[in-house]
Amino acid sequence: MWKDYSKGYLKHNRASGISVMTAAFISALLLSLLCSLFYNLWAYEVERVKADVGDWEGRLNGEISGEALERIQNYGNVERAVLREGPSEGQEEMVELYFKDKGSIFQDMPRIAELAGLSEKNVTCNYELLNLYLIRDPEDPALRWVFPFFLAVVLFACLSLVMVIHNAFAVTMNSRIRQFGIFSSIGATPGQIRICLLQEAFWLCALPIPAGNLLGVLFSMGIMKWTNVILADVERHLVLPFQYHPLILVLSILVSAVTVWISAWIPAWKMGRLTPLEAIKNTGELQLKRKRDSRILSCLFGIEGELAGNALKAQKKAMRTASISLTLSFLAFSFMMCFFAIMRISQRETYFEKYQDAWDIMAEVKDTEIDAFDESDALQTLTGVRGSVTYQKAAARRIVTETELSEEMRAAGGLKNASAEYVSHVPEGWLVNAPLVILDDDGFSEYCRQIGVKPRLDGAVILNQTQDARDPNFRERRRYPYLAGNRQTTVLRPAEAITPENGNRRESAAAEPEDSRERQATESAGSMNTREDGTAELPVIAYTREAPVLREEYGTLDFYELVHFIPVSVWKEIKGRIGSQEENVWIRILAGDEVTLKELNGVEEEVSKLLGGRYDIEIENRIQDRMDNDNMIHGMTMILSVFCILLALIGIGNVFSYTFGFVWQRKREFARLLSVGMTLEGMKKVFCAEALAIAGRPVLTALPVNAAAVILFLKISYLDPMTFIREAPLMPIVAFILLIFGSVALAYFLGARKVMGSSLADSLRDDTMM
Repeated sequence: MWKDYSKGYLKHNRASGISVMTAAFISALLLSLLCSLFYNLWAYEVERVKADVGDWEGRLNGEISGEALERIQNYGNVERAVLREGPSEGQEEMVELYFKDKGSIFQDMPRIAELAGLSEKNVTCNYELLNLYLIRDPEDPALRWVFPFFLAVVLFACLSLVMVIHNAFAVTMNSRIRQFGIFSSIGATPGQIRICLLQEAFWLCALPIPAGNLLGVLFSMGIMKWTNVILADVERHLVLPFQYHPLILVLSILVSAVTVWISAWIPAWKMGRLTPLEAIKNTGELQLKRKRDSRILSCLFGIEGELAGNALKAQKKAMRTASISLTLSFLAFSFMMCFFAIMRISQRETYFEKYQDAWDIMAEVKDTEIDAFDESDALQTLTGVRGSVTYQKAAARRIVTETELSEEMRAAGGLKNASAEYVSHVPEGWLVNAPLVILDDDGFSEYCRQIGVKPRLDGAVILNQTQDARDPNFRERRRYPYLAGNRQTTVLRPAEAITPENGNRRESAAAEPEDSRERQATESAGSMNTREDGTAELPVIAYTREAPVLREEYGTLDFYELVHFIPVSVWKEIKGRIGSQEENVWIRILAGDEVTLKELNGVEEEVSKLLGGRYDIEIENRIQDRMDNDNMIHGMTMILSVFCILLALIGIGNVFSYTFGFVWQRKREFARLLSVGMTLEGMKKVFCAEALAIAGRPVLTALPVNAAAVILFLKISYLDPMTFIREAPLMPIVAFILLIFGSVALAYFLGARKVMGSSLADSLRDDTMM
């Protein structure tokens, strides 16, 4: 049968064979490219998480004996357990666990903790890494839906590509049911017909599917290299190396082969359910089970629009995959472009523009104390440096009484509604966080001049400002004075003083009568005093609502913190009492006005030469930082744009596959319409109406959804809508819409040209369809 029929059929119907081969090649290429890209991005994300967080899957914190460690290692599902010291001196040790079956980690960890004599509070899981393995803890508060969402989109895209191959076969083979009915009537069995169709499918796809898969791998390799070129100047933990698992190639070819087999087998299966007479009567034409009016198309195109609407309804199932692919691709692309535009505007307003005059170079000196740092004066003399401030942060607390609060603060509810995480109630008032910002002496004197007070190095300047925690607008949150500002001293306590955990360990000092404390404060004004109760009493140089020119934000998380700025001379005196300073020292450097990147690079090099030999430092460059951020956003946009374009190509591929068969399959229908008086212009209107409906429906469906998402993001981010409208990514979105409309129009043009070029008699007489 192959020699007598199939070989001759393929030879005399090359258009049909080329259509199937093209669909198989494009689908295999896109399937391989999509799976390869997704695997590479997944592998990169796994390596990034391992570099940032660690490759451990579970962790136990606390004192663990050797016997307990042995019990943990002998636990059935534990692959290995590694005992590590705490990340810094004085912190407790930990055991990092790796599991054979990661799916049961959330059930195993509490049991392992019990074996080690620890509670569930000592258990930590690497949620970010486990999420990449699709292991999710229902109690995890973080919304880790991005990876599952992309995986679902990729799976749907793969299904769409499979449907491209299936549609290409289904259209050509279903149209031949009548021919197979004739063969069946003269003695051909369904098995013989099935073997014949499978042989045809094998010869048509033997070359396109492997070639498409291999070319998809090469394209994926090129995209990864191109992405690394784009992000070459961006500081990253890892590059994007190309990785490929052989299982992807096997699965891609296997899925394509199975799809071809099923698509070729379906006509034979249908033949088994039809009698030879029913098969011979089958014309392969569209049958609309229930007629419905297409009002929009009818209004736009008249009777031709009604015909187009009925035809689309008859093939609604076949077009569903293409429609969903186009809708999803346009929605993803437009959503991504708008999201990155909002993020870029927000970053510019809240970071780059807000702090562009506050710093040019930021240097982080690690594992150093500010009172031991001696290079502050030398930094001021470097070429190109207009000014620098060295500072370090420390944690402290302070008691605030009701009478100290400003009228605005009391009117807003005072500290009664503050979270216990930030404010502790004590008999005399409230114990609030009082972060210390320790400036070098020259920097502190300059700050005093900035706020208009005489420079002094024996006290503290209090940032007398708080934000209204009830105001949700984080961009312009309402601010008012914290304290009345009538006290001349401030009493600082260590960060752990009088917390709910340690009770009233220092309550005797806190419960001191208010009038007595005020009298002592007045007597000691102008002098610094460290007291026997472990506190430090400092003169208040000024209450101000103006912070020094630093790249710092205060009160964003703890609205009730009372920030104190002190010189390093004061810190040397109270350090032994307060302690709790951070490990690193920060240096803020200002260069000249309208400085260029080249000039900042020169300053950065000078700072590196001065400090690099003695200290472990990290240096940030403001202009380079912004360029890196823009390049990162641009790179992410390009990567996701490629992903969205792939989705669009999948939908367009379905449209082409559908159009070449669907339009040609209706040759008899159009021939009858021409025979009853329809003109070629009327046929063109039918094709235009169908193309407009296929391309326009995804756009009209996605635009309202995207608009609602943009409105929601603007509301959440409190961004001015007019600012977004002025910078909205209209051109890329319009270009994407034109790509969809142009591709659908091209597909219909090619299909319609074949139909309109055939003769009326041949169309009515033809049994082969192709």
